[in-house]
Amino acid sequence: MAVEKRNVSVTANGQACSAEVEPRKLLVHYLRDDLGLTGTHVGCDTSQCGACTVMVDGDIVKSCTTLAVQADGSEITTVEGLGTANDLHPMQQSFWEEHGLQCGYCTPGVMIAALGLLKENPNPTEEEIREGLEGVICRCTGYQFIISAIQKAATIIQESGIDLNSQQLVGEGTHNE
Repeated sequence: MAVEKRNVSVTANGQACSAEVEPRKLLVHYLRDDLGLTGTHVGCDTSQCGACTVMVDGDIVKSCTTLAVQADGSEITTVEGLGTANDLHPMQQSFWEEHGLQCGYCTPGVMIAALGLLKENPNPTEEEIREGLEGVICRCTGYQFIISAIQKAATIIQESGIDLNSQQLVGEGTHNE
């Protein structure tokens, strides 16, 4: 018996996208396999590691435990939507400058989770950053470089006047003068 597929349409990183999927397909696989957005990683399939973290309609979501059909009609931001190689988002630039990554596997999820945190709390303390990253696990670092990168990104975002609550994240770049 054939499984009836459903059309799932989203705006991913500012681009309208759609694909026919089985109703049980996870959002992480829809992003990676159907939309080619492979920056979102599959780590644990149980929402424990956070490598699959994306933003759906401005909210932080673990895409390995969210069905693609649940995201139908939503705006999704993945790490690919933050900036480009020539115009990095402040979060990307800060991770680069502060050595906030090692193997890089968790980094896309950490960056998206950190942006979610900064939307709620534009100037978090180290403790608040640690709390905000609960559920996003890095197996390579002791988190200090990640925390430094997020603090630097918070400063750049504030100094640049970027409003994460009203401005689309896609392609903001650093706005370097």
